[in-house]
Amino acid sequence: MTNILEAIVNIVNNPIVEIINHYTGRNRVNNVGEALETFVKDAFANTIQEQDPQVKMTIHSENFSWLGSQNNPPDIMIRAGDAIEVKKTQSSESGLALNSSYPKTTIQSKSTMITRECKACENWEEKDLIYCVGHTSDTSIKSLWMVYGSIYAAKHETYQLIKQKITEGINEIPNVELANTNELGRVNRVDPLGITNLRIRGMWQIQNPRRVFNYLHSSGDRFELVAIIPTIKYNSFPDDSRRKIENLGNSTLTISNVKVKDPNNPAKLIDAKLIVFKI
Repeated sequence: MTNILEAIVNIVNNPIVEIINHYTGRNRVNNVGEALETFVKDAFANTIQEQDPQVKMTIHSENFSWLGSQNNPPDIMIRAGDAIEVKKTQSSESGLALNSSYPKTTIQSKSTMITRECKACENWEEKDLIYCVGHTSDTSIKSLWMVYGSIYAAKHETYQLIKQKITEGINEIPNVELANTNELGRVNRVDPLGITNLRIRGMWQIQNPRRVFNYLHSSGDRFELVAIIPTIKYNSFPDDSRRKIENLGNSTLTISNVKVKDPNNPAKLIDAKLIVFKI
């Protein structure tokens, strides 16, 4: 079973930055966003250099139980492991557009945003969530941050309460026909002819981890991979994975013990590992 430590080791051993050039001709990648997601999948599956599409598909199937749908989270689920959301920005500190899906500390199978196929892809109820945020140009990755939702987003109830209050307010509008929906609200038959409906959707956004964790790390001009992992999570990975990354012997890879703010109470600090790899 793969994990974030294995992915970091694979990137260190295969430091591909020009991702469009790397995937052109071998994969039907149409833009840098697709190339970034493919690179993340390959990093976790150790298929960055695999050129045979049949072999790659087989390895991905062995490692992943879900490879996502465009409009529903997550993008990737590791079989019996974590879930992964891949986000692309073309400005180094621009916020992440999450659209109708609020920030998540974990992915839960009971969520209404999860598709039926995703719920049934393996026997699971809740998975830790990794946000993989790539700052890209039109052709290459300038930086890649990997951050666990448990130290990035507040608990689910924080966002659900806001959504609930907005929906309740919409439901209190008199003389409108409301419909059941997973969105914030839907008003049917707004006009006298009854031919116009109003969909009310949330457009969630969260600050870039580069800004959120600027008290831990200042980014430079060169490509870098930055991963922030709660220590309790880091210690839960197999000994082999921890030995592999700790014994790489690469002078451009550093692993530091740090403390991060608890997203639910910034006065409380959480022990974490800060892993930085630079080219």
